[in-house]
Amino acid sequence: MSGFNPDLLTSLRGGASTVCRCWRVIRRDGRVFGFTDHDLPLTFDGTDFAASDGLSARAFEHSTGLSVDNSEAVGVLSDAGVTAADILAGRFDGAEVEAWLVDWTDTGARQVVFAGTLGEIERSGGAFRAELRGLTEALNQPQGRTYQAPCPAVLGDATCRVDLDALGLAVAATVETITNGRLLGPGDLDGFAPRFFERGRLVVLSGAASGAVRIVKRDSVTDRGREIELWDSIGPGLAPGDSVRLEAGCDKRAETCRVKFNNLVNFQGFPHLPGEDWLMAYPRRGGGTSP
Repeated sequence: MSGFNPDLLTSLRGGASTVCRCWRVIRRDGRVFGFTDHDLPLTFDGTDFAASDGLSARAFEHSTGLSVDNSEAVGVLSDAGVTAADILAGRFDGAEVEAWLVDWTDTGARQVVFAGTLGEIERSGGAFRAELRGLTEALNQPQGRTYQAPCPAVLGDATCRVDLDALGLAVAATVETITNGRLLGPGDLDGFAPRFFERGRLVVLSGAASGAVRIVKRDSVTDRGREIELWDSIGPGLAPGDSVRLEAGCDKRAETCRVKFNNLVNFQGFPHLPGEDWLMAYPRRGGGTSP
């Protein structure tokens, strides 16, 4: 067992019953959670591991080569640990996870047995179930550019280069009404035409749901005023009076990039690629093609 902690290996070979498991979860906002299945809290590597039902995991599946290590974590929703509001707000999406085997009589005798990220999270009956994805999961993601007519860039990223603040393409607003966590009444958005924020981002700036990010499905003006509908519910954390930031939406077309953002020079798509109709075309007598 090359690379395995020799002190922990000695404990395991001796049949000792002083080994427990610990989990460390690091959210993308930097907040760190520690859990252990030992009956007393432990501290090592700068993290306090609480003795609770906050998290436990099934057997880890390891393999050689580049296949993905995986497992599943289950836990209880609580105010002190993982809460339903945090899950709904997406604060645990993509969080880093480390799992350790630890000799609780000597925490220096420990070994990392899993490292990866949280995948899909489900809630049910006051508990949660989360998929654990190994580090090689990233190798399953497509690499390189795809030749397609729409722009693959995210509005405002390093390839798009649109400055949402400098160009006045984002605005802070106060939520006046909210229905089912998805349909918001942000009040008057003077200077912004209807549908301006469709496909854009909504970022919650204050309140219990602060930090939550959702994509705008529909931006319209009705007899009730301006309405912003989201694709996913923010949940019960969002309330009237909370501040949100709305960012312009982009439909990835070259014309939109030119007219709405004056950014055609940085357009990352290939708008002049022939489409499927071109594949069916054939020459006609007298010139041109059909259909």
